[in-house]
Amino acid sequence: MSDDQLLQIQELIESAASSLKTANTLLRSITGISDTDRERHMTRAGSMVGGSVSGKVVEGIFDGQNMVDSSGNTYPVPANYASKSKLMEGDGMKLTITDEGKFIYKQIAPVKRRTVVGVLIQEDGQYKVLAEGKAFRVLLASVTFYRAEVGDQVTILLPEEGDARWGAVDAVIPKHLSEAAARTTVSRAQSDDGELKPL
Repeated sequence: MSDDQLLQIQELIESAASSLKTANTLLRSITGISDTDRERHMTRAGSMVGGSVSGKVVEGIFDGQNMVDSSGNTYPVPANYASKSKLMEGDGMKLTITDEGKFIYKQIAPVKRRTVVGVLIQEDGQYKVLAEGKAFRVLLASVTFYRAEVGDQVTILLPEEGDARWGAVDAVIPKHLSEAAARTTVSRAQSDDGELKPL
């Protein structure tokens, strides 16, 4: 691929990103509905020490998939890194862009976490964990790393405060193990006449 083609592709991507940003702004002005999660992340990123670009260092907030800086720019966070590090929506991050163009992410301000147990489901082509009456999105990299399947019990991490759309997978209990434990509990709770009794 020639340099001209690469430049043309880069210009097309920048143009598309600019068009999407303009369309999003126009949509917000017409409907009055804004992306409050994104604005919350931008505000928090701006309040971080050195929250703007300083040379080749950018600080921002993890939104569940990407890092958002105080200007609203998004930077893709590798899913394997986010999964392995158990990054959670709201975590403060620092991105260092090396002279070679390499992106190096570091978690610098983790939010307080709480643990929730739910069931892995697949909805609209996305893996989610159904817990507390809500479906929390999870990274595909986490699902594949733990070899989780729909129906498995999944422990996820959520922010202690605020409302989250994303959860970080902490552990997986395969469906066959949780079903076996449930059968054992039920069989111990049955009386001689087949009725359930309190344990």
